[in-house]
Amino acid sequence: MKLSKEFDVTATRTRACEVLAEDATLTSLFPDTQTDIVARQARRRTTKSVYKLLGQAGEATFHFDTQDDGTVKFAKVCDGRVWKELSGRVTLAERGPKLRVCIEMEGRTKGFVPELTIKAPLQKQLADMARALKRRMEQRQA
Repeated sequence: MKLSKEFDVTATRTRACEVLAEDATLTSLFPDTQTDIVARQARRRTTKSVYKLLGQAGEATFHFDTQDDGTVKFAKVCDGRVWKELSGRVTLAERGPKLRVCIEMEGRTKGFVPELTIKAPLQKQLADMARALKRRMEQRQA
């Protein structure tokens, strides 16, 4: 399953890369969770989020790797019951006076979890991430 969400901001590429490099940006990508940076190594930051879904508590760990061009690749540590693999990236492209931000996610669920059942929650997660990222990039313009 592959999903993407795009939006435009008035931020410059340099400013957007600065925002992507902030710890507070990464921890804001998962609303309604307690998310912390739990490790750093070179260009990698690892987050751990504690969430509640359907009345059950869970944890999600993601690795975020900053690329040479300032964009970010990420991958979930798939140690739970749903995902076999889940990864993505945040890319930036100039579009006239605006900057196009694209968040892409691609994943494969474990055999007993039909992708159809997880698609809507993943689309919501992607929309939440885009909203949080856009808000932070637009705040930086002020």
